[in-house]
Amino acid sequence: MKRIKTRRRGGIGGALLSLVLVIAGLGLVWYALFGGHTAAASVPTTASMKLTIPEMSRVKDAPVYTAPASDESALNNGALHVQGTGYPWQSGANVYIAGHRLGYAGTGSYLLFFDLNKLKNGDELYLTDANGTRYTYRVFRVFKVSPNDESVTRPVPGKSIISLQTCTLPTYTQRLIVQGELVSVS
Repeated sequence: MKRIKTRRRGGIGGALLSLVLVIAGLGLVWYALFGGHTAAASVPTTASMKLTIPEMSRVKDAPVYTAPASDESALNNGALHVQGTGYPWQSGANVYIAGHRLGYAGTGSYLLFFDLNKLKNGDELYLTDANGTRYTYRVFRVFKVSPNDESVTRPVPGKSIISLQTCTLPTYTQRLIVQGELVSVS
């Protein structure tokens, strides 16, 4: 009986390739779970935040509530972080915050973003999370969009940003958007 020799494929080279693929896969899983957060800040236990804009006297440690964009009660209490948009501790996020221009007397919304139109490139904005970590943003863009333009809620490639939104006066027909880029975390 004649024996047919079979050649084993792989050997040490195949084992090394398998090991490299396993390590790469574990690295991808680790990045997906932990890599989207900035190294400088730990993830807070709650999503509560406070907003301060030195150039706007009414916006000092203003509470920021996370809720769906349609949640009028949250918007009437202060600034509204639109649910589904990024958080400051996430790398590459667009932290999208809306506020009333006029609002309602006796509420946290009253005249909150009245002076948003006075912000200009270079002005600083501060978000503070529940852990007390402060995220400093510098304004780089001011523009207007239609009320149904949702593209402004999306991340900007290569940047971690904050987007502030309010209505335009006197007609309320457009939305004023102020965007700032993250410059420091402390």
